[in-house]
Amino acid sequence: MESKETHIVPQLTTPIRLQEYGVGIFNRALTKSALKKVLKKQYITVDGAIATTATFIKGGEMIQLAVPELKSPGEKLVFPLKVLFEDEYLAVIYKPAGILVSGVGFKTIAKALPQNLKPSNLSDAAVPQPVHRLDYATTGLLLVGKTSSSIRDLNRMFADKAIKKVYYAITIGEMNVNGKITEPIDGKPSLTKYAVKDTVPSKRFSKLNLVQLKPKTGRRHQLRKHLSGIGNPILGDRDYGIENLILKGKGLYLHAYSLKFTHPFTNENIYITTEFPQRFKKIFEQL
Repeated sequence: MESKETHIVPQLTTPIRLQEYGVGIFNRALTKSALKKVLKKQYITVDGAIATTATFIKGGEMIQLAVPELKSPGEKLVFPLKVLFEDEYLAVIYKPAGILVSGVGFKTIAKALPQNLKPSNLSDAAVPQPVHRLDYATTGLLLVGKTSSSIRDLNRMFADKAIKKVYYAITIGEMNVNGKITEPIDGKPSLTKYAVKDTVPSKRFSKLNLVQLKPKTGRRHQLRKHLSGIGNPILGDRDYGIENLILKGKGLYLHAYSLKFTHPFTNENIYITTEFPQRFKKIFEQL
């Protein structure tokens, strides 16, 4: 058995070495060193050909990472997931906090998908695969491909910004009512639009804000880094929070609230929202 992740390269203005382009595109090889390791082990292919550190990407290629799964006899993951939408091509599930989307660990969303989704009856049916990432502590909607063609098309739609995501976060401190954050992340252009929907006073944090977030790019930890960068870190963020204002034991107050896109095969307009976690409702009662 193999665990596969697929990425479709958007159009590029200039060729770039795969070991530079590929940083952060795969859940199982997020860092530069991890990417080099899987390249060395010949786990990555570009349009079906084994890639190396010398491989250049020009645009339009299909990059696939296939990592052999370690067998664990007698161990079977049982993890029920809430399914909000499902057909033969794709599904949308609710990701709870405290679980990785994918990775080498025993308990991941990717490993739990086959027991929660119906197998596709289409000719190119594949093992269900998440087509984007949510952090370990983030809750909310996760889009999943169930066939090879849908995984490929959904990846392309993300690259073309044809899938609209809306998040909500609870942030600390005084904020402008709305704005946009354009600070580059890891040297790459990045854009997040935000709007403050409500504010409540707090003895410990001065003010807590319910903030709607619309990321226009998809950098790793983009929302967390952007909000921290303007002095309004997300409540519960241990990595990018203010040292004496870290809320411990309550999780990260970041929620993937909605997904909006045109179904790549049925042309149906899909718009799905999900309930706020209980910890959001305790602070903002109108939710």
